[in-house]
Amino acid sequence: MQPGQVVLVDTNIIIECVRVGCWDALRARFSVETVEKCCEEARTGDLHRHGYVMVEEKALREKLKAHKVAPPEIAALVARDPDSRRLDAGELHLWAHAFTRGDAWIASCCDAAAVQAAVRLGWEDRLKSLEELARAAGANPAAGRLKEQFGTARLSAWRTAALLKRGLK
Repeated sequence: MQPGQVVLVDTNIIIECVRVGCWDALRARFSVETVEKCCEEARTGDLHRHGYVMVEEKALREKLKAHKVAPPEIAALVARDPDSRRLDAGELHLWAHAFTRGDAWIASCCDAAAVQAAVRLGWEDRLKSLEELARAAGANPAAGRLKEQFGTARLSAWRTAALLKRGLK
């Protein structure tokens, strides 16, 4: 993971970064990018839900490139990986955008279905946990502050399961 490298992030990564206070460090170290659907999801939700994290529009947009995804991009992804249509909207848009790229991007997500889709698409080596990214950015959230699904161990388990499943087909 090189300074300035493009890191694609989904809604949950954005929210967790804000929650634990590593958003600024990530944006300073990497070229953090997402899609408009993930920005929309990060700014919405039930404000009265316990644990709701407020993501400010200004904080979200500073040093963050958000790509628009058109229906043909989603169709191209689904044509290549029909099971990807089952992804949450933000993850579907993010992977549709990633599918159009030719550069050396890496990505972070915290959802087993998104990891499975990435593995089906051959992107398993591009996946990084938020824990790895935060450490590389010099942000070391207090021990235990990151929720388990954002850790390296969980990503490794999901990736291994997806690789085994891919190998059995």
